[in-house]
Amino acid sequence: MVEALMNQLTLCWKPFEGNSRGADGFVRDGLLRYRDIGRCSSGELSMAVLQANQVLEDQSQIESGPFGTFVGVYDGHGGPEAARYVCDHLFRHFQAIAAEDGGVVTADTLRRAFLETEQGFTAHVSRLWNARPNLASVGSCCLVGVIYRQTLFVANLGDSRVVLGKKVGNTGVITAIQLSTEHNANIEVVRHELKELHPNDPQIVVLKHGVWRVKGIIQVSRSIGDVYMKDVQFNREPLNAKYRLSEPMNMPILSATPSILPHPLQPNDLFLIFASDGLWEHLSNEKAVDIVHSHPRAGSAKRLVKAALQEAARKREMRYSDLKKIDKKVRRHFHDDITVIVLFLNHDLISRGIVQDTARLSIRSALEH
Repeated sequence: MVEALMNQLTLCWKPFEGNSRGADGFVRDGLLRYRDIGRCSSGELSMAVLQANQVLEDQSQIESGPFGTFVGVYDGHGGPEAARYVCDHLFRHFQAIAAEDGGVVTADTLRRAFLETEQGFTAHVSRLWNARPNLASVGSCCLVGVIYRQTLFVANLGDSRVVLGKKVGNTGVITAIQLSTEHNANIEVVRHELKELHPNDPQIVVLKHGVWRVKGIIQVSRSIGDVYMKDVQFNREPLNAKYRLSEPMNMPILSATPSILPHPLQPNDLFLIFASDGLWEHLSNEKAVDIVHSHPRAGSAKRLVKAALQEAARKREMRYSDLKKIDKKVRRHFHDDITVIVLFLNHDLISRGIVQDTARLSIRSALEH
């Protein structure tokens, strides 16, 4: 099968093109876009985005200011529209809600911001229902980290992941600690949760081709969008027949309620790796933390993407250099879109709440089509 696919790829290969820096500050290297190092109110950061789909479905952002630091990774599915909507609106809702509460950030701040974003996207789908009914089948995983004062709040829908690199005492050993809860039907506890919520539906999770899927269609159980799985008014014609359920929907099947974890930051907490599941499909938490810890800070995100690509190539018994030549869309047969943000924590800045002018920033990655 791999050999047959490779034979089709010869016409899809592109010659290597030199690196170039865009107006948005990202360096472009083929399908990879990256910023090697930068500063924010909580420390330093490295960022990389690798495209695999014909249209990039990952979106991401970093916002830094007096409130602290906001990191968002939005992994779209079914199309890019939901991830773009989240990137346009979630942080704005977060800002507005925090302002209403006098600038204080809590778990409820994030919960409300997610809810308003979900409601806004549902209204967007409703407005365009007659013209673009298949928007009802577009969704996005949503991973957010907010550093406010000396606490990291992690909010997550879907299967993106944030991993902490933490120093173990004075041993020099760095351990990997996953701080996000994932919502994917391939995880046993998620299947159990779905079955408890839908005790009268024996088809709530279905094993297809070795992969567990909700209603035999989608792997994630929580998301922004995917309103065809949440509201019966969107699970009907003219929505594409492959998304329409044969049995009536008596209650929402998917949820937009995030799992939220407050994590008090400690001096031994060194760095955070935020990434879409395109990275974690190929790298373990421990491997990713080891790569970041064992190399200079600059280029950390790009280095993680390269390691994931090398592993993807190894799995297909091909050379990394050949994989890099494959064009988008066809590349999706080998790996997903990948977004990585590495945040190196400066506890002096975090504890004192110092925000220098050079640390104020607003970055959104890869918005072009």
